[in-house]
Amino acid sequence: MPVARTHCVGLVGVTGRLVEVEADVGPGIAGTHFIGLLDTAISEARGRVRSALINSRFAWPDARVTVSLFPATLPKRGSIFDLAIAIAVLGAAGAVPAQRIAAPTFLGELGLDGRVRPIRGVLPAALAAAEAGVRTVVVPALNAAEAALVPDLTVVPVATLAELVGWLRSGDLHRLPVVADAASLSQDAEHAEHDDHTEHGEHPGHAANAGNGEHGEHGEHGEHGEHGRNGRRAGDASRPLGPYGGGRATPGPDLCDVAGQPMGRKALEVCAAGGHNLWMLGPPGSGKTMLAERLPTLLPPLDQESALEVSAIHSVAGTLPPGRPLLTRPPFMAPHHSATMAAVVGGGSGGVVRPGTVSLAHRGVLFLDEAPEFATTVLDSLRQPLESGTVTIARAVGAVTFPARFMLVLAANPCPCGLQGTVGHPCKCTPAGRRRYLDRLSGPLLDRVDVKVKIGRATRAELLADRHFVETSATVAERVRLARERAARRLADTPWRTNAEVSSSALHRDFRLPDTAMAPLHRGLDVGTLSARGLDRVLRISWTIADLTCKDRPGQAETSAALALWLGVD
Repeated sequence: MPVARTHCVGLVGVTGRLVEVEADVGPGIAGTHFIGLLDTAISEARGRVRSALINSRFAWPDARVTVSLFPATLPKRGSIFDLAIAIAVLGAAGAVPAQRIAAPTFLGELGLDGRVRPIRGVLPAALAAAEAGVRTVVVPALNAAEAALVPDLTVVPVATLAELVGWLRSGDLHRLPVVADAASLSQDAEHAEHDDHTEHGEHPGHAANAGNGEHGEHGEHGEHGEHGRNGRRAGDASRPLGPYGGGRATPGPDLCDVAGQPMGRKALEVCAAGGHNLWMLGPPGSGKTMLAERLPTLLPPLDQESALEVSAIHSVAGTLPPGRPLLTRPPFMAPHHSATMAAVVGGGSGGVVRPGTVSLAHRGVLFLDEAPEFATTVLDSLRQPLESGTVTIARAVGAVTFPARFMLVLAANPCPCGLQGTVGHPCKCTPAGRRRYLDRLSGPLLDRVDVKVKIGRATRAELLADRHFVETSATVAERVRLARERAARRLADTPWRTNAEVSSSALHRDFRLPDTAMAPLHRGLDVGTLSARGLDRVLRISWTIADLTCKDRPGQAETSAALALWLGVD
C-alpha cells in the first residue's frame, strides 16, 4: 500500500510549526512503530489511536504500521497529533482517500471511544497552519470557535472520528451534524447579542467569527465553533470586536470609587497613556489595590493583532474564559506573593514549558500586591522581560521564548507593620527592619519602574473635598485614548506603539528635546539623583505628559513633572 501523508502542528511555546505525518502499512511482523523525536504522550498515542479506530468500527491493519513525524529534529509533545496519526493510518490502509487527507491539517486528541477531545493551543496552531499556506484545518468541535478566529482559514469542527471519516469519504461538509449545530448556535448568539446592544442603544458588534456554544475551559472543555453551512471561512465575517469579546458587559470597578488620592489617580492616568510601570508606597487601607485594579479600565481595547496574540498565549496555558475565545480587553494578572519563579516567569516539567504570569499579562497589567513579600529571585527575574518584552525559558532540550510586554504595578507598605508615617499609630519596626523590608525591592528593579508615588491615608476632610473632583474611568479613558492616538501618529513609522517602548537611541536622536527642556534632567545627572536608564524613562514620561496635555513636544514643565514622578516626589 502507498504511504499516506497529512499534516499537524507542533507547538514550541506559542510558536507553531507544520509537521508532516506519514503512515506506511506494509509487510512484516505486525506492530506499530513511531519515529520522529517524540515524547511520552505521543508514544502512548498508539494505544489511544488503535482503540479509537476499533471502537469507531474501523479495522486496525494487521501488518507492520510505521508512523513518521517530520521534521525529525523538532521536539513533538502532547496529544495534539492523535487525530492526524489516525487519519494517516486510515489513509495508508485505504479506508479513506489518500488524496483528500493530504491538504488539510488535523488537530485533536482521541478518546478510546473515538471521540475527538478538545486540546490546548488550537489558536496558535491554527495561526501557524495558515502562515504555512494551509487553507483547511480540522479541529475538535469544542475548539472550533477558537480556530475560527484565524482569517482566511476554513475550519471543519468534528466531534467523533466516525463523523470525520464519513466526511473524508464523501467530501460533503453537511455530513457533519456538528456543522449545522454550530451554525444554528452562532445565529442564535448573533440575534441575542443584537438584541442586547439594541437594548442599550449601541451599534451591534461581534467577536470575529467567535462561536458562542457550550461553556468550558480549553484543555479540558471548550465551546462549539461558528462555521457556516457552506464551509464559510473565518475571514468572511469581519465585524467590529465587542468590548469584551461578545456578550453582555458587566459592571466593574471604576476610578471614581477612589477618593482622597488625586496623585494616585493622576499617576494611573499617566501610566495608562504611556504604558509605564508604577510603584505605589503607602500604609494598608490607603487605596493602593483599588487603584491598581482600576488601571485596566483606563486602557483601550486590544486591536485585532494584539487580541490574537494575547488569546494565543492564554490558549496554550488553557486559561481562556468559557465562551470567550478572543480576549479583546487587556489582561490583568495579580499573583499571590507565594508564587514561585516558574509560576511567574514560566516553566514546567517533562519537557513541557508553559507560559507564566508575566506572559499571561502580555499587553496588559501585572500587579504585585505586597511586593516585598515576594521572593527576591522572583522579583529580580522581572528585570529582563521589563527591558526586552520577552521571556526565554532555557531547558536541556532547548529554549522557549514567550511574549511578555506588560505594565508592572508594584504596591508595598512602608514597613513590615505598615504604620510608618501614619498619625496616631506609631510604627513599632526597627530602622534595620524597615530597611531590610524595602531592600527586597532591588535598586535595578526600581530603576526600571517609571512612576513612583506615595499613597497616604486620606482624612475625612480630604475624602469629602475630593468627591467633587473624582472622574469616572470612562472620562479618563477618553483622555488616555486621545493621548495614545497622538503618540501613535508620532510613532507611525516605527516598531513601537507607546512611549514606554521607544528605544534610548530614538529618544536622543529622533525625539531629542531642546536644552531648556533638558535642564532639570541635566541637574539630576550632575548631582547623581538620575541614572542613564532613569534619564530615558523620564524622557518617555515627559512625552506622555505632553500627549495628555495636547502639546507637540515636552517643555521644561513636562520634564520637571516627569522627573518628580520618577523620583516619587510629592
